[in-house]
Amino acid sequence: MRCTAVIFDLDGTLVDSLGDLAHSMNEVLESMGHPTHPTEPYRRFVGDGIVMLARRALPANAADQASVEEAVRRMREVYGRRCLETTAPYPGIPELLKALRALELKTAVLSNKPDGATRQIVFRLFQGHAFDQVRGARSGIPLKPDPASALDLLSELGARPADVLYLGDTKTDMQTGRRAGVLTVGVTWGFRDEDELRGSGSQHIIHHPLELLELLRE
Repeated sequence: MRCTAVIFDLDGTLVDSLGDLAHSMNEVLESMGHPTHPTEPYRRFVGDGIVMLARRALPANAADQASVEEAVRRMREVYGRRCLETTAPYPGIPELLKALRALELKTAVLSNKPDGATRQIVFRLFQGHAFDQVRGARSGIPLKPDPASALDLLSELGARPADVLYLGDTKTDMQTGRRAGVLTVGVTWGFRDEDELRGSGSQHIIHHPLELLELLRE
């Protein structure tokens, strides 16, 4: 398979961050006088940016615009200090990144998480691997699944869409990749299940990070 670059989603793909996301949002909810949630529902709350996370976590009768904005403001502060309490790379990810570096492939991170938190996590957890580009949510650029951020990233990497693999764990990622014209690879170790990935356009499915190397050899 011809490939010059690999783009990774962050949460649920490179790192298991579910606990820190859930604990942080629950702290926000408690501070606003709302009930909290078990960790498991956060698998479907996350993935579409901090505003959608707040909207999904707030009670239906308290999800007005002002409350959402206040929850987002508090979440930025709380998550900024809690984002690395338990978050860690998935097993096999460090080995995969080392192998991709040996193959001289360009690598990048593209997340709907705020850009500051994205960079904080990547630079703290992957110090031994210098990604060519790291992108989180930025003002003025639509969130995934709009392909604008992915296309801009491809331009920065100097890569043709047909020569790029995009790995993610949600339908948002698969839709982003398909709309950007890159090859989509769904990963099953993250926050969503295989049915969602297949139903949203995943062209390949892998169950362990190192399976990507087998795909590259085809």
